Amino acid sequence: VQFVESGGGLVQPGGSLRLSCVASGFTPDNYAINWFRQAPGKEREGVSCISTDGSTKYADSVKGRFTISRDNAKSTVYLQMNSLNPEDTAVYYCASEFLRCTGWIKGEDDYDYWGQGTQVTVSS
Repeated sequence: VQFVESGGGLVQPGGSLRLSCVASGFTPDNYAINWFRQAPGKEREGVSCISTDGSTKYADSVKGRFTISRDNAKSTVYLQMNSLNPEDTAVYYCASEFLRCTGWIKGEDDYDYWGQGTQVTVSS
């Protein structure tokens, strides 16, 4: 049981990337899916979340630039990232919680499943 993230890479400031988070070994239909990120020397932070009913949350730093979506038929959650800037450089992880987004108030151990992460680097 795991998530597999992909889609990261090196992009210039102002560019776009689309991350994918694929569930393996379980059906994520009953789970809210979060995207977190961790930059070097910083704590892991919540970026976005999508609940089972399709409602979404975004960190203030990414509102208007990032869009989260899910395709339950493909057991996949996407994070479309536009207008990227160097402050977005981090390893991006997905993690699940039951039913609804709780706004990143939990400890990491309270999320059910995590992926291994995908590196996003924004640099000219």
